Amino acid sequence: MRHIVTILILTLGISFITACGDTSAPDVSNITVNITTQRLDKDLYALDTNNLPAELVKLKSKYPEFLDFYLDDIMGFSINGDYSDTSMGVQKGLATFLTHKDYRGVFDTVQAHYPDEKVVNEVLIKGFKYLKHYFPGYKDPHIIYLVTGLNNYGALTYGANTIGIGLDMFLGADYPFYKSVGIPEYFSRQLTKEYIPVAVMRTVYRQTNPFEVDGKPLLDMMIQSGKEMYFLTKVLPFVDAHTLLAYSPEQLAWCKENEAMVYDFFVKQELLYEKNLQKVVRYVMDGPSATGMPGESPGNIGAWTGLRIVQAYMEHHPELSLKELMEEPIDAQRFLLESKYKPK
Repeated sequence: MRHIVTILILTLGISFITACGDTSAPDVSNITVNITTQRLDKDLYALDTNNLPAELVKLKSKYPEFLDFYLDDIMGFSINGDYSDTSMGVQKGLATFLTHKDYRGVFDTVQAHYPDEKVVNEVLIKGFKYLKHYFPGYKDPHIIYLVTGLNNYGALTYGANTIGIGLDMFLGADYPFYKSVGIPEYFSRQLTKEYIPVAVMRTVYRQTNPFEVDGKPLLDMMIQSGKEMYFLTKVLPFVDAHTLLAYSPEQLAWCKENEAMVYDFFVKQELLYEKNLQKVVRYVMDGPSATGMPGESPGNIGAWTGLRIVQAYMEHHPELSLKELMEEPIDAQRFLLESKYKPK
């Protein structure tokens, strides 16, 4: 049975990732991670477009399960395993994707940024060592690098341990075609090389901990975001906090300086237990700034407040492992009370 979690995000680079200064990070030097990788992007663009039926049969042997999932579920070509000359999905959908100059331009840019996957793999292995420290049963992942024509697939999971990474969504904030396909400027921090490990670990987390909004009060959604962010701080302790949050350094500094004011805003506006999704979802989703707060605030301010609540909760529950925290059901009011959260 297929299982996919997608996250709208973009990019990485080990030389660009700086330490977060987390002296509490465990020693993972003795943990072994052996990831396997494939470059579906390169394999696709190496196909002879004059003989796609035979080429696809060969490619199917290399990606026996993932290829049809990619062609139909991700790309929407509706090929459905019919690789024949009469398949409109092959002749119109795939053939156009492989030959149109704009799509070809995206592919060429990907190759220029990522001629090989060595640097990306090194960073991911580092993160998966921490993941296996906290979750010893996690199987080493199989990574498939791909392109989707700027369709906003930064990272996705398939099956038990296959992870797809859309390299075309990690070409840098200034890549001009992001704006042309409607990606807002405030989202650009997730389009850089630094963000690839965050995108991957977020999608791994959401495979078993999907973000739920229906019927949930804002506090519940903030704690959900906070648990996710806390997870990221543990499995990616070498990544800067503002990168984990997808904030600018200035936005994170603003959050730290105004933590009490932010929480007081939610209390005074009676938003913590508000279940009207239209009123509160804007505080747990990406945006240029938080509605009703100064322009210096990040749109997803709820992730910051949620993280601070979860950190306070864990300070008062040191007996809990990361795994136990992730598995613990959220009773928002009880969680807040037991956290004894007191912003300064």
